[in-house]
Amino acid sequence: MRLWLSKNSEVPIREQLTTQIMLGVISSDLKPGQRLPSTRELARRFQIHANTVSAAYGELEKRGWLESRKGSGVYVREFSKDRALDAGFELDQLISAFLQRARDGGYSLHAVQARIKRWLEFQPPDHFLVLEPDGDLREILVAEIEAATGFRVSGMSPEECAREGLPAGAAAVALYGQAERVRASLPADTNRLIVLHSRSVPESLAGAVRPSEDALIAVVSRWPEFLRWARTVLVAAGLDPTALNFRDARESGWQRGLTSSAFVITDALTARHLPKNCTPRVFHMISDASLDELRRFVKDFLTK
Repeated sequence: MRLWLSKNSEVPIREQLTTQIMLGVISSDLKPGQRLPSTRELARRFQIHANTVSAAYGELEKRGWLESRKGSGVYVREFSKDRALDAGFELDQLISAFLQRARDGGYSLHAVQARIKRWLEFQPPDHFLVLEPDGDLREILVAEIEAATGFRVSGMSPEECAREGLPAGAAAVALYGQAERVRASLPADTNRLIVLHSRSVPESLAGAVRPSEDALIAVVSRWPEFLRWARTVLVAAGLDPTALNFRDARESGWQRGLTSSAFVITDALTARHLPKNCTPRVFHMISDASLDELRRFVKDFLTK
């Protein structure tokens, strides 16, 4: 079996080795029971550290692809018919067939990587990705965008994105206050970040009917900043602080007694988990203009 190893790639040598050996097994380039080159032999051939080869062999042995025979070497493991391989087996087969044709055609690893990267860049996004460092706020933003657009939404922190890279098919979005930090975490060739603006206080209160003086109002969220923000805004709007009942949805039993409130002020995520007889008033984090921009993005681009 021919191996490609690039020392200048962002993919670690060990990962290049493990992936290509797995593909070799799947494509039958490596037959069950076939002996692999020794760690020293591979290390000498590619001028890499023997520990790197040993680690790759060890990982594949743990995952059931290879087996070590004492005093003999490392061999491709025989697979029983009832033994399931790693998830993504069919996709691995397709990739293996493609790489085999590329090898037969004499294409270099660099050429293959460059063309794959180009084709991936041409693929239209298939979901929004919320990049936000605060995990609780991130979940709320995901819920709001899902409800507003009906499109698939996921989330991750900027640190995760910088470490793992932008997921395939992701259209990145971030709040205005985090835009600079998020841009720094994105790959240099990413040319689009949808910046979301937060909802203003007047926008949040627009259309709200002032409750009666004796009405008990519950404010519920799993995001502490939402509770602090709501207290400030509602008190500034003239509501009696003693009529406000604040609940942290991260605590057990937070739903008890909510049905006795005149209504419950909450976020888009927590609203899904309120008791059935509650009257929710959902205050959104994202401005109407930004939500409209996301809807247009779905209509004009994602659904083409």
